[in-house]
Amino acid sequence: MATVLVTGTSKGIGLATALTLARAGHTVYATMRSAARAAELSAEAAREALPIRFSVMDVDADSSVATAVAAIHAAAGNIDALVNNAGIERNGSIEETPLSAFREVMETNYFGAIRCIQAVLPHMRERRSGLIVNISSVAGRVATSPLGPYSATKHALEALSEALAQEVKAFNIRVAIVEPGIIDTPMAHELHLPAAPSLYPQQRRMAAYFAAALQDSARDPRIVADKIRQIVESGAWTLRHPVGPGAAEHIETRRATSDEDYTALQAADDDTWYTFMEQRSGMSIRPKS
Repeated sequence: MATVLVTGTSKGIGLATALTLARAGHTVYATMRSAARAAELSAEAAREALPIRFSVMDVDADSSVATAVAAIHAAAGNIDALVNNAGIERNGSIEETPLSAFREVMETNYFGAIRCIQAVLPHMRERRSGLIVNISSVAGRVATSPLGPYSATKHALEALSEALAQEVKAFNIRVAIVEPGIIDTPMAHELHLPAAPSLYPQQRRMAAYFAAALQDSARDPRIVADKIRQIVESGAWTLRHPVGPGAAEHIETRRATSDEDYTALQAADDDTWYTFMEQRSGMSIRPKS
């Protein structure tokens, strides 16, 4: 059984991952920015007597990451796997989104992952054993407005992960990129809430798409948690792991579509866009008038 550090475990994919790994017998060090956010996971862990330990760690802060990882190493002896799950979402058109929002989401989703990697890697390298799982997104392969601010962080994380995999393979350290599609998490639900008026149509159209997709019960975060458990337990060296309804298909469709055609679709009028997306997804997306 492995000792696994999972970041961002207060809700969504992180919470599901901590529970799934612990139920499989792994020892989980569950981290989050505030101890007050641990209530749901703590209650479930106590009810099932699961091997979950809690740590406060803010991935945006160098000192917080260093202190938390040092304490986990001291308590556990080693960290076999790191799951970089902590993340936030910011969306909007490039023109209308404040620069501060771009910085905020990059700080958590990209630099936060780097902080955690740099904290655990020396011990993994010395032991010549370890696994780093970076939670990206289909948005890390497919950039679609209004997800530009968020997608930029996940594209950066994908590139970082590729380079990291090349560096650490010689030390028997695996790197895996998990690429969820639309998953039923609090973050995803924020995307279908009414947005501020925009000069651009993509925000309200994407909100309608997310609202339709989240009606699908197959988008439970446990499917991502199960994929992470499989990666931890398999020993496989596969780098990328799309997961969730339509995730792999979405990536493949984008790969097979020219940049110009994809741009034209996303820039098309509402009727063209809704018609295409409904045909492709099989969902009723168009808002009822």
